Amino acid sequence: MAKPPFNNDIRTLRFLAGEMTQAELGDRVGVTRQTIAAIEQGKYSPSLEVAFRIARLFGKPLEAVFQWDGNQDASR
Repeated sequence: MAKPPFNNDIRTLRFLAGEMTQAELGDRVGVTRQTIAAIEQGKYSPSLEVAFRIARLFGKPLEAVFQWDGNQDASR
């Protein structure tokens, strides 16, 4: 499976939000703990809706949570 062409700061944001668990974040945005783990590890691309829900939950703009990895463009 190809790695999504972006990075994310979800783990850091969870830590800064009182060490929120993956399960709690998943419950709050409507996905499973396993989905959050896969997104954090770059193994799964969230839907646009889930990406916005995550960003909104942390009070951040989308681009503060997910960053496009331009280096992957060069390797394609």
